[in-house]
Parts: sequence; structure tokens; C-alpha cells
Amino acid sequence: MSEADVIIIDSGGANLASLVFALDRLGARSAVSSDADVIRAAPRVLLPGVGAARDAMDRLSGAGLVGCIRMLTQPLLGICLGMQLLFEHSEEGDTPCLGLLPGRVQRLHSAPGLPVPHMGWNTFAATGTPDPLLAGLGERDYSYFVHSYAVPVGPCTTAATDYGSRFSAVVRRGNVHGAQFHPERSAAAGARLLKNFLVS
Repeated sequence: MSEADVIIIDSGGANLASLVFALDRLGARSAVSSDADVIRAAPRVLLPGVGAARDAMDRLSGAGLVGCIRMLTQPLLGICLGMQLLFEHSEEGDTPCLGLLPGRVQRLHSAPGLPVPHMGWNTFAATGTPDPLLAGLGERDYSYFVHSYAVPVGPCTTAATDYGSRFSAVVRRGNVHGAQFHPERSAAAGARLLKNFLVS
């Protein structure tokens, strides 16, 4: 692939370098940017995120990127908190989000043997909605999750995970995709999802 086929939005997260390395392994050249013009011109865009929803939205707003992200028409993939920011609202800090997908992010509830945050390896299963992002992935594939909030299963859910209750693991509407887990830390399954995104 040519230079900057994928732009990673500089959202201040610690996983930016891991994403670059994961894309490098797939033969994709990527760049990290907070420049709205660069992001608008990119063939594909990744929105990573770690930390708290309000802090992340404040960073995007301070960089003048909220309007830019809302207007993107190319494939966009939100990862972990980045996926949650695609929705209308998060309970975390009572935070208005990007509103690209309908729904609200809710706090996970702990249970015996199921502490919050949900941290570690888990599987997910397609919900029956065909999604090319899931090509080659099945219910035996494990991915790495780290989160305390999640999106309930809804009309945009294409794969769901169980952790006390079911929540969205992968979502999609039009050009907007999201993965609750970290594909850059999810070995072969994560590499496959990123590879699918690169040809979406």
C-alpha cells in the first residue's frame, strides 16, 4: 500500500504505536495525525481510544476534530473507547459523544467471578447481520478486551460478547465500524479484522 493509506487519529492514547506496528505487519503504511485536512483526505481512518469518555471528547474537541469526524465518508473504525465515542452518549461522565451511531454507552455491572473492568481474552459471535469486517472470524477466536463501559446489543451490532450480559463487540452502519476489543493486541483474530478493514 502507498504511504498514509490509513490515518490513525491522534486521540492521545497509549496504543497508537501498537496500532502502527500492527498495520505495518499487514503491509499497510499508516500515519498518526490530528490534522483535520489530513484526516479528511485519508482513504481509511482509525479512531483509537483509551481512558475516560469525557477526556477523549475534550481532546477531540480541543483539536477541532469533532466536526471533521462526523463528516467522514470513507471507512472509519473506532477501537475500544474509540468505538464507544461513535455513539450518541456515554454514561461515563455523562458525556455527549459523536452521534454517528444510535445508542448509549452503559457501565458494565460486576458479578461473582466477573469483575469490572472486563480485562482479558474473550470470544464474540456474529449476530446474524452479514459484515465483511468479520470475514474469516468465528466463535472460537479470542480477542483482548479492556473496558468498564459497553454498548448494549442494538441495530448496529454485528457481533456480540457475553460478560455477565451481552454487549456489542463489533458494530457497523454504512462506512462507520467499531470494535470494542483491541485488534492490535488480539493476535491472529485482531490481525484478520484489521486486514478486513483495509479492504473494506
